[in-house]
Amino acid sequence: MTRAFATLASTLTVFAAASLTDVMPRIDARPHYSFAGSDTLALQIQQGAPADVFLAASTKQPTDLFQAGLAYKPVVFATNELVLVVPRSNPAHIKSVLDIGRSGIKLVIAAPTVPVGAYTRTVLSNLGMTRALANVVSEEPDVRGVLAKVALGEADAGFVYATDAGAAAAQVAQLKIPAWAQPRVRYELAIVRTTRHLAEARRFVQRVLSKAGRAKLKAAGFGLP
Repeated sequence: MTRAFATLASTLTVFAAASLTDVMPRIDARPHYSFAGSDTLALQIQQGAPADVFLAASTKQPTDLFQAGLAYKPVVFATNELVLVVPRSNPAHIKSVLDIGRSGIKLVIAAPTVPVGAYTRTVLSNLGMTRALANVVSEEPDVRGVLAKVALGEADAGFVYATDAGAAAAQVAQLKIPAWAQPRVRYELAIVRTTRHLAEARRFVQRVLSKAGRAKLKAAGFGLP
């Protein structure tokens, strides 16, 4: 049991936003990953969860942890955009983002504390479409929850990142959001101060920020800062 615990303790644990589920193992398959909403992961770190590195779909959570003395200085490593997704069959005949304000539309979005949920509300505000919130039938804990509901036909539309929409192109179609209505979506990473694997955590960060890491992010549809 002691040997097993030692092996576990020597493994880097990376907490990462759900939208990074597909790309992070391509950049580095060695760490143990925990994917979820950035707000949930940040709360777990605040409560003492044994994370070594935190990658969020926002600058808010890593910056908050840094200011609280729980993480080293964060670094922006990727960008993204929001899109509206509909099931491939598109039963509600949604042709533009403006259609989600129609009566009877079933809209699914992320909770307001999740980065993609906050970004969604910014988009609706920028478009003058906050009335569409009356059509929300579900608020999900992360972007993959939103994507799944739309892909399964449990909702007529939902807001997700362009990278998630691209990864599920067989199940959903995406509708563009005007550039002027887009929020500024920046992904930030930080090493957690309680890490017992600081050197390994720094090597992981270097791999993410390396030319090869950036190339994999770009191939997955992320923007590069």
